[in-house]
Amino acid sequence: MTGKVILVGAGPGDPELITIKGLKAIKEADVIVYDDLISKELLNYAKKDAELIYVGKRKGKHSFKQEEINKILVEKAKEGKLIVRLKGGDPFVFGRGGEEILELKKHNIPYEVIPGITSAIAVPEVAGIPVTHRKVATSFTVVTGHEAEDKKEKQVDLSKLNADTIVILMGITNLENLVKELLQNPKRSKDTPVAIIMEGTTKNQKIIKGTLGDIVEKAKKEGAKPPGVIVVGDVVNVLDSQ
Repeated sequence: MTGKVILVGAGPGDPELITIKGLKAIKEADVIVYDDLISKELLNYAKKDAELIYVGKRKGKHSFKQEEINKILVEKAKEGKLIVRLKGGDPFVFGRGGEEILELKKHNIPYEVIPGITSAIAVPEVAGIPVTHRKVATSFTVVTGHEAEDKKEKQVDLSKLNADTIVILMGITNLENLVKELLQNPKRSKDTPVAIIMEGTTKNQKIIKGTLGDIVEKAKKEGAKPPGVIVVGDVVNVLDSQ
């Protein structure tokens, strides 16, 4: 009998921000295939005999290729197991959840998706930065700061984005290049506010604020490193001025 795979969004970092439905799935799972950025506290809710498989990806450390992860999900499902694929944030926001579902469909394996709170909105929010604010920002865009290396051409051009607020995920290691692109955007200047929020929503959260003119230097000085979210726009300081 074929099992089932449930893609569960674990939320932005704080284990208490997972959904009730997501936690229920963790408690019932036979196998949990989990990422690097999920709170390990969530694994304490697994059944005593549940199989826990780490497939994390982190720059500078051994990373599982997506094909390897897909293979694990398919093989475990064919054993008749209930698998939770536990992902940081939301499975469909730069989580490659869609790729995993396509692989499951190829093998006729049942699946379900349980959304998670995306770090793109929650991390700035907990840090006191609303991504929209009346009369300040009526639009926001979420982009990756690290596009796939095998792409023939870039899909994200920060010099042309017109949204009031830009939220960049996975961009800290590429910060200098991102800032150069943003400064080519007529909507931005060296005075445009920027915030880097590291390990957001956790007890280790750290915030670095600056402008496009000085954020690279500040990030180097304060040792900015992943995981983190970058926010660009006037919303960065909007709650500080009230």
